[in-house]
This record gives sequence, C-alpha cells and structure tokens, in this order.
Amino acid sequence: MLAWAALWRLDHSAVGGHWHHGTGATAGWLFAVLFLAGWLLMSVAMMLPTSVPLVALFSRMVSRRAERSALVASLLGGYLSAWLGFGGIVLALLSGVERAGAMAGGSRPHLWSAGLFLLAGAFQLSPLKYACLDQCRTPFGFLTSHWAGRGGLVSAFRLGWRHGWFCVGCCWALMLLMFAVGVTNLGWMLVLALIMALEKNASWGRRLSRPLGLLLLAAGIGLGVGNLLTAV
Repeated sequence: MLAWAALWRLDHSAVGGHWHHGTGATAGWLFAVLFLAGWLLMSVAMMLPTSVPLVALFSRMVSRRAERSALVASLLGGYLSAWLGFGGIVLALLSGVERAGAMAGGSRPHLWSAGLFLLAGAFQLSPLKYACLDQCRTPFGFLTSHWAGRGGLVSAFRLGWRHGWFCVGCCWALMLLMFAVGVTNLGWMLVLALIMALEKNASWGRRLSRPLGLLLLAAGIGLGVGNLLTAV
C-alpha cells in the first residue's frame, strides 16, 4: 500500500514529469536514478503481491529458524533485485531507441503503442510464457526443487532471484504495456497487476493467457491501422 501511495504521489509531482518525458527533459544519470526508483516501486506494488503464496509458504518452511525474518527479507531482496535488473535492461533499451530517434519529439506514439500491444499479445501465445508461468503457479514445487532447507541468507537471496527471473519471464511483456498506456497511470497499473495475479494464482489463471493474447493482438492491430489511416 505504501508503494501504491508513493506511485500516486509520483504521478502528481514534478518528478513524475521527468519520468514521463525521459532523458530529453532530465540529465541522463538523474533520469536513470529516477527511472529505476520508480521501476522498483512499480515492482513492489504490482509484482510482489502476485508472489505472496510463495513468500508465505517459504515463511512457514523456515518458521522454526531463529533468522526467519532475515531469510524472508533476503528472499524478497532477491526477487526485487531480479525485477530491478530487468528495469535496467528496459532503461538501456529506451535510451537506445531514443538515441536512434524513434521516440524523439513524441513522433508516432500510437504506432509505438501498437507495437507494444502486438509484442505483448504474441508473447502471451508463446511456449516461453507458459514455461515461466508454470514455475510461478507452483510455489510448493518451486521451493522443493530450489530450496534445500539448510541454506542461509545467500541461499534465500538466490531463491528469490531465481523466482524473480521466472516471474520476469512470465510477465515482462505485460509490464512493458505501461509504456503504451502511461507509465504512471495507476488505473492501468491496477488492471495489469490484477491480470498478472490471476494468471499466476487463480485455479483457472493459465486459461486466461491465450484469450488475453488474442485481445492484445487485436488491440495492437487496431491501433496500428488507426495510426496509418490518420497519417494518410
């Protein structure tokens, strides 16, 4: 809840304007710091709740250990570090695209958005999506496969890091939709967070991925066609 409140404040602040407008409005190093801080807040608000079953199960597994709280904190640190690492990759890609001029001056923003919708839709239908989703949907199996029960803080961090990257593999394309609908738009954040939580935790969540992918592909085609017709 604190992360959501901080994101709301960010959206209504001058810093939020820097986050929206990128390196052209802010010194490169400062934008990088602001971007990664905002990305970490988004990860806490949107992604961490989707992994509550795994965190709760891990907490019960180490409940008899004196360092239980530290182990859980280390697990969370590893998980969020994976998402922060992906944020760094996104930042590098955005900087490269901007330097290439594809995003300069807000040129053809709807075409850019259409591409993100098409990318997300196509990934929803890919085998990699389902492979990573299955890892996220089976927290007990994941823990028994990757946690020996005797490790310390470093092992707990590695466990969270590994699970975090499976989560990134499952949800990265949906997260990138934030750049199509508004990177600090809380309404869309809630919608996407709910979708990802259902995919990962609802008993029928796996069946949501394919129709969602088709819907995103249709939205991307619609945006692209609409942009081309407007240009003509």
